[in-house]
Amino acid sequence: IACIRYARENNLPYLGLCFGFQMAVIEFARNVCGLAEANSVEIEPDCPEPVIDILPEQKKIEGLGGNMRLGGRDIELKPRTLAWKLFGKTDSVRMRFRHRYEVDPRYIESLEKAGLVFSGKAPNQPIMQILEIPSHSFFMGTQAHPCLTSRPLKPQPMFVGLVSAAMQKHYPQQKLPDCLKAARKVCNRNG
Repeated sequence: IACIRYARENNLPYLGLCFGFQMAVIEFARNVCGLAEANSVEIEPDCPEPVIDILPEQKKIEGLGGNMRLGGRDIELKPRTLAWKLFGKTDSVRMRFRHRYEVDPRYIESLEKAGLVFSGKAPNQPIMQILEIPSHSFFMGTQAHPCLTSRPLKPQPMFVGLVSAAMQKHYPQQKLPDCLKAARKVCNRNG
């Protein structure tokens, strides 16, 4: 959480996957929204501010074997967000998941009012799947595992965006390979 805060406050590129998405929500809730006791019920089952809670369909299951949100799932993308741009300005994308926790819907509105954007969600459900901070050079998180669909010659767009943002931050004049040029253009908030 301290590393995520450092990246957010110092405008360093950040991409949080699965647990990294959840920790980014906790960090933002604590340090931007002022919810000092924000946490995940996975870490602290009786926390007073459970911004990350178990999925509703998992609460009734007593054993924890094989009951996750697992496999390929569609994500609806919010138009004109960084995620939407990285994925080619499409309405939805399919990604692979392995989790049983989510952003507690009771906190979504206050997180969004403070500047966090949930740019991807499960269709017809209040399950947030991608987050970003528009005022940041590149701050994204996803509940998904983009590493499972990324390939050497076809890298997953979130990874391309992260690498492009990191190169732009540290080597602003460097020539980029074609795949990163497109991502740099998308990630550049000024152009």
